[in-house]
Order: sequence, then C-alpha cells, then structure tokens
Amino acid sequence: MAKKLKKGYFVKGQFVAEGSELDLELKQEMKGTDSLSKTDLKRESAELQTLGESLLTLRQDLIDKLSSAGHLPDSLIEAVEQAKKITNFEGKRRQLQYVGKLMRKLDEEDVQALRVRLEEQQSGSARETQMLHLTEAWRERLLREDEALESWHHSHPSCDLQELRALIRQARRDNKTQPSDISKGLAPRQSKAYRELFQMIKEHLEDANHLDSNHDTSKD
Repeated sequence: MAKKLKKGYFVKGQFVAEGSELDLELKQEMKGTDSLSKTDLKRESAELQTLGESLLTLRQDLIDKLSSAGHLPDSLIEAVEQAKKITNFEGKRRQLQYVGKLMRKLDEEDVQALRVRLEEQQSGSARETQMLHLTEAWRERLLREDEALESWHHSHPSCDLQELRALIRQARRDNKTQPSDISKGLAPRQSKAYRELFQMIKEHLEDANHLDSNHDTSKD
C-alpha cells in the first residue's frame, strides 16, 4: 500500500507539515494580524505592478544602468520590451500582468534602485520643461521690449549681441502683428528667425545653468 503523503507547505525551502509544532508556531505568529498582512501584501503587489508598468516609459540609458548593476534580470527586460510591441489591449494587459509577476520576484534593493532611476527621469523631465518655459519667456520678452536686450546681455555677456539683435529684428519683421500681440499668442511660429532666436537663448541658458551646477559642486 502506498504511503500516504503528508499535507503541508514549504517555507523558505523547508517542508512544514500541517499540525506540526512549526505549523502551529507559524499560525500563531500570524494570528490576529492575518487580515492586515493580506491588505499589506495586496497593496505591495499593486505598487509593484504599477512600478513594473512604469518600466515601459523609462529611458533606455537608465534601463541599461539598472541592468549593468544587476538590478533587472534579463527575463524582466525581455518582458518589458515585448509589452512595448503589443498593441492589442487584452494581449498588452496580460503581458503587463506578467511584468508585475516578475517584479514581485525582485529583492527590495532592486525595487529601490528602480524607484531611484524613475525619480531621476522625472526630475530631469521637470528641469527640461522649466528650461523650455524660461526660454520661451525670454524670447517673448526680447521681441516685445527693447529694454530686455540690456538685461539679457547683463546676465549673459558671452552672447553675441550683434547676432541676437539681427535675429530679433528679423523675427519682428517676419511678424506682421504688433509687438504687444506676441504675448497673446498671435505671433507666427513658422519664422526661421523666430526658431533660431529660441535656440540661441536656450543654449545660453543651458550653459549658464551648467556653470552654476559646477560652481555648486566645487563648493561641496
């Protein structure tokens, strides 16, 4: 007669038979906190699912950094790449669930490393957006106010003032509306001089920002 198999489960590779002392001890530890633990596990699982889906939007250079540091297994990277290619809604949903399943296998150190890279990308995007807004504001001010040129040159003395004046004049000439209308969004956006003026301002703002960053670092 075949030997009847014991009922039980495994904990960290160790078989725990139902009704054994170890089984009773484990159940005692969970007693009174079981529902809370399930809630915590469910919340953690949902967070990891969302975190896994955010991998689809992470820049490739940041993914490469995580991979080279051993924080992202090849299976997860492949699953993410596959999810990017799927256009069918149901197929993408299933693939993202698989990504979430792989995420739940990561160590806490790996998960934290991913959070850091996502924050790095988000802060970088915020800085880029701020820079674009600042560039746009300077361009509109230079086109609208003659006095703005002196303020700009004072803040950015390395800028070629003659070239800047030429771009401003040409952008104004291309624009048939009144200077006061520019701030209302009525200026044409197709002018070559208008675009080149934006690029020139942006480059000098970025250079100044880079110098400030290096100066702060040298203080440290």
